[in-house]
Amino acid sequence: MKPKILFLCTGNSARSQMAEAWLRKYADDYFEIYSAGLEPQGINPYTIRVMEEIGIDMSKHRSKSLAEYIHKMEFSYLITVCSSADEKCPYFPGMGIRMHWPFEDPAAVKGSDSEKTAKFRQVRNQIKDRIIKWLNEQGIETVKPYPARILYHDSDRMF
Repeated sequence: MKPKILFLCTGNSARSQMAEAWLRKYADDYFEIYSAGLEPQGINPYTIRVMEEIGIDMSKHRSKSLAEYIHKMEFSYLITVCSSADEKCPYFPGMGIRMHWPFEDPAAVKGSDSEKTAKFRQVRNQIKDRIIKWLNEQGIETVKPYPARILYHDSDRMF
């Protein structure tokens, strides 16, 4: 059986959804991966947009409540990705190791469409980096190394 991981935030609309998607991309073979919110709000359209930019389709994802999992599943890891969820999340049987990875709420940004998109991209990338770091700490390789390639430079050509 694969260890179960639950990413938790307040609304399950952005950060926890992104974390779930990234971990599925890099380590679906190693873990069963879930996300939930204390007060599910539906997936933010910017979340879907910025994940699509990098080839991850989240159109079928939905916001889920923590209540869907309490007393029904046991998790090896519970990872809160916002301070509110970390403060308000009750301890429950079957929780396992609890970690807190705080990320800024991209939905809180006021401004133009491009400013909001930029913040969602920034948080998306921060979550990716944190997932990769954690997987590396677990001894799980996320990127297959490519063979070394040597480029030779001639005055007009590269080989």
